[in-house]
Amino acid sequence: MEQAEKQALLDRRYLRMARIWAENSYCVRRKVGAIIVKDSMIISDGYNGTPSGFENVCEDEEGHTKAYVLHAEANAITKVARSNNSSDGATLYVTASPCVECAKLIIQAGIHRVVFNELYRICDGIDLLNRAGIECVHIENLETEI
Repeated sequence: MEQAEKQALLDRRYLRMARIWAENSYCVRRKVGAIIVKDSMIISDGYNGTPSGFENVCEDEEGHTKAYVLHAEANAITKVARSNNSSDGATLYVTASPCVECAKLIIQAGIHRVVFNELYRICDGIDLLNRAGIECVHIENLETEI
């Protein structure tokens, strides 16, 4: 198996793992999961939700997402920042394309590659990542795989 084919297989596998990790989210409207991989090891993970110590309720009474809910990418990046690992040169696998705020964190964290499944309706995060020279890979049709 050639290297590109092996990487494509790994990308799909890690992206499925991020999708499973998203199931941990307490958010009702949208569940997003993220995994950071470096040197073939998962060094961090995250899902969208409230900050530590807050109630696990992401939406208000009208169904709008509360302003303080953290995105999956932000949770994974801050988690790795609190560890002894470095995300410099890592790949981020996330179930939805990053917003512009998460894109800024991705750039500052030294992540060099982002692999995502769902393309969010606003693409300014992907545009910023491309501008920063970060490789972005959109993998569709993941829901047909086990």
